[in-house]
Amino acid sequence: MTVTKASLAQKICETHDRLRRDQAVDVVETFLSIAKACLADGEDLLVSGFGKFCVKEKRSRRGRNPQTGADLILDARRVVTFKPSGTLREKINQR
Repeated sequence: MTVTKASLAQKICETHDRLRRDQAVDVVETFLSIAKACLADGEDLLVSGFGKFCVKEKRSRRGRNPQTGADLILDARRVVTFKPSGTLREKINQR
C-alpha cells in the first residue's frame, strides 16, 4: 500500500478526534514544506524514532550513455539519503 498525503491526513483525523480533515491536511502540508525547505538549504532532518534525512554532495563524474556507448560527464549534484533509526529498524524486522 502506498501512503499518500491524503491517507496521512485521514489517519491523523482518525487518531485525533478534535482535528477536522482540513486541519489535518494543513498539518501534513506544513510538515512537508518545512522538511523540503530544510533539505533544500542543505540541512539534515532528524525525526526522532523514525530516522535521519541527510543531504549529500556528489561530485561530477564520468558516465556513459547505454544506448550509444558515448562517454559523457555527469554534473555535480546533491542527493537526499535516509538512515532509519534503530527503533524503526527493529519494528521493520519484527515478523
